[in-house]
Amino acid sequence: MTDDPALPAFNAAHARSYAEGPPRQVPGFAGLQRMTSMLLAERVPAEGKVLVLGAGGGLELKTLADDHTGWTFAGIDPSADMLDVAAQIVQPHAARIHLQQGYIDTAPDGPFDGATCLLTLHFVPHDQRLQTLRQVHRRLVPGAPFVVAHISFPQTEPERSLWIARHVAFGGTDPANVESAKQAIGTRLSILSPEDDEDLLREAGFSDVSLFYAGLSLRGWVAYA
Repeated sequence: MTDDPALPAFNAAHARSYAEGPPRQVPGFAGLQRMTSMLLAERVPAEGKVLVLGAGGGLELKTLADDHTGWTFAGIDPSADMLDVAAQIVQPHAARIHLQQGYIDTAPDGPFDGATCLLTLHFVPHDQRLQTLRQVHRRLVPGAPFVVAHISFPQTEPERSLWIARHVAFGGTDPANVESAKQAIGTRLSILSPEDDEDLLREAGFSDVSLFYAGLSLRGWVAYA
């Protein structure tokens, strides 16, 4: 997520202020992080390996590393600036965390005992979404948990426009920027309906797809490789 809920800037200035954004813009952000840690821990062993897709900013990495002192992590993100921020945030756990700039196809092969992708997939174009999920799946051991959460709401009108407006309103967008924010979300983010999100997870090879989080315009699922 970004300070402007419509646009991912992912430059140095944005990266420096990133940690302030999600707690304000994502309903129940602290709870989402806690649930992610809990759901992974149901199956990830005490000395497990976890893949974090969209690791820039480092917020979920810090939570997971704080909670699970035996886990090691591979974090991947396309933004060097965001990875620099992540490195600062997770510095106390640096020996257990490998950060890499790039996309999922360049991530380590693992195999990993679990994976997360929080507040990231709505930046992945529609035509790359399935392949991204397949790339995560192939890096997981059988039965490993995958926790994913991002913007997801109905894509038929008038519901789509209503949910975009709600998303912008909750994010605290300056009234002068509301219309441009709505336009940006509608045209520059890759948002699917919850039904389509679940179908893609299954098509990518995941099973037992379960909704565990719903916060206004965002949804979160846990599924298994």
